[in-house]
Amino acid sequence: MADELYKTLGVGKDASEDEIKKAYRKLARQYHPDRNPDDKAAEEKFKEVSAAHDVLSDPEKRKEYDAAPAFGGFGAGGGPFGAGNPFGGGGGAQSGSFGGDFGDILGGIFNRGGGGRAKPRAVRGRDLETEVSLSFDEAINGTQISVTVPKADRCETCHGSGAAPGTSPVTCPRCEGRGIDAQSQGFFSISQPCPQCGGAGQIIEDPCPTCNGSGLTQQTKRYKVNIPAGVRDGARIRLAGKGEAGPRGGPPGDLYVITRVEESPVFRRKGDNLEVEVPLTIPEAIRGADVEVPTLNGTGV
Repeated sequence: MADELYKTLGVGKDASEDEIKKAYRKLARQYHPDRNPDDKAAEEKFKEVSAAHDVLSDPEKRKEYDAAPAFGGFGAGGGPFGAGNPFGGGGGAQSGSFGGDFGDILGGIFNRGGGGRAKPRAVRGRDLETEVSLSFDEAINGTQISVTVPKADRCETCHGSGAAPGTSPVTCPRCEGRGIDAQSQGFFSISQPCPQCGGAGQIIEDPCPTCNGSGLTQQTKRYKVNIPAGVRDGARIRLAGKGEAGPRGGPPGDLYVITRVEESPVFRRKGDNLEVEVPLTIPEAIRGADVEVPTLNGTGV
């Protein structure tokens, strides 16, 4: 588990941020659903790669992940991609990837003071990324495009609760709804997610038959994205709340659209300016001349 995410991206544990970014871009292009229509294996691989990048590209999440094995992993569910569901209750999310922020899971491991009676926080859904290709003219002038994103979204049968229609989750008898299991160790207490409910504070006795209790199902969504004029290659456009839904009714993550702009055969960008090369004859260069210069709106003198 200590190096599972690094293996997913094909990099070592000492990989730099730039190496992680390059590895992710290569794999994301290879397994992107737009390049592999109706290929479930590629779709799952794309989600695993995105989940690994989401953690390893964030210094704080990466630090928590590297330290997690010392405390027995991420929670009651076991591995990060397994069906054990680190949030507990009736099986894992069908997305096969991380369901939320590791800070929510690991943050309570060392809870000094012994209080620990706060209600468990709703786990936020995972942020997603997708790439779009733009022509040079589209990037300069701005445009609207559509993106198709496979993601875990709220189950329509149980409306995200994870419980079968007509039933509701019940309070966990072990943690009494707190979601944490605190044990006194001398002068301080160590808190970890409740092993019975996985930190959710509730138990699903009758799981939803559609989502198997996770509250999430794999769906494909299409969104329209407004590309602003002058966008650069590699720009990140944020679509708030369009990421994966949080488990058990948690808030959704965000979707980031990464722009890939084709080079122009005529113009070259330099900062906020455009450069163009204009051929001149020797007499024109010596004596001066009026020449036509290509512009974005045609030619000028």
